[in-house]
Amino acid sequence: MIVQVTEKDINAAASLAALLWGHHSAAGLEEEFRQSLLQGDAQFFLKYDGDVPVGFAQCQLRHDYVEGTQTSPVGYLEGIFVKEEYRHRGYAKALLEECKKWAKANGCSEFASDCEITNESSFHFHKAVGFIEANRIICFTQDL
Repeated sequence: MIVQVTEKDINAAASLAALLWGHHSAAGLEEEFRQSLLQGDAQFFLKYDGDVPVGFAQCQLRHDYVEGTQTSPVGYLEGIFVKEEYRHRGYAKALLEECKKWAKANGCSEFASDCEITNESSFHFHKAVGFIEANRIICFTQDL
């Protein structure tokens, strides 16, 4: 079962997201998710196995330029995660499909995502579910 996250589900979604983004706390993500839901330009989905949350996805409407796209807004996969012991069952693909449906219902005709250049499992997932690589970039910073 996949559900759209509501206030009652935010804690479960944030706990799974903290496993994906280990440099964030679940409490901090919970507040961030709450604000995103209030703004209305993001949606979160949870995959349950019985009554256990085992995966989550975050998607958003992006109105700024998105590499490789030509329209606005663009639906954007901000993050997707399935607990390791539940992987290779189609759960991430099902979560992605819910994100794409949500984006389409919100006026998007394109959907995009990204991953770190060193994240080979994410790269392979994106290719396996039909994403087309648009570009590769190297980002730079400099102290002022």
